Amino acid sequence: MRVVDQHAGSYAEFESFVAGAAGRLLHVGVLLTGEPEAARRLLAGALARTYANWPRLRGDDPYDFTRQELCSAFARTGWRHQGGTGVLARLSPPERLVLVLRLYEGVAEEVAAAQLGLTVERVRVLCNRAVAALRSREAA
Repeated sequence: MRVVDQHAGSYAEFESFVAGAAGRLLHVGVLLTGEPEAARRLLAGALARTYANWPRLRGDDPYDFTRQELCSAFARTGWRHQGGTGVLARLSPPERLVLVLRLYEGVAEEVAAAQLGLTVERVRVLCNRAVAALRSREAA
């Protein structure tokens, strides 16, 4: 009797997803943390959680799930990433998170608010404050 690995197809699908999405997700992580190594660690954890949930993601967008996992991990550990390097380094972690979701990723205010557990108004305030801080830096 031949044993068939039922996970082989799932692994190939997951591997294909990672090949297509990892670069953009890593860039999201770098924008959030300001540190490539910290971004890699966050992304590795998010991808591990995505793989663990892969069978349940049928029909859902694995990119959205992974991005949400990445952002949740950053939200829990954002205090570790104060400062850093890059354009967004002067923003607080919540401002960076909202700005990256809203402007870089194009996530709607309502969706970002639901994913972050904030009100829509709070997301709007954080985004406006972050944009104003970046503009004031440009003017200086």
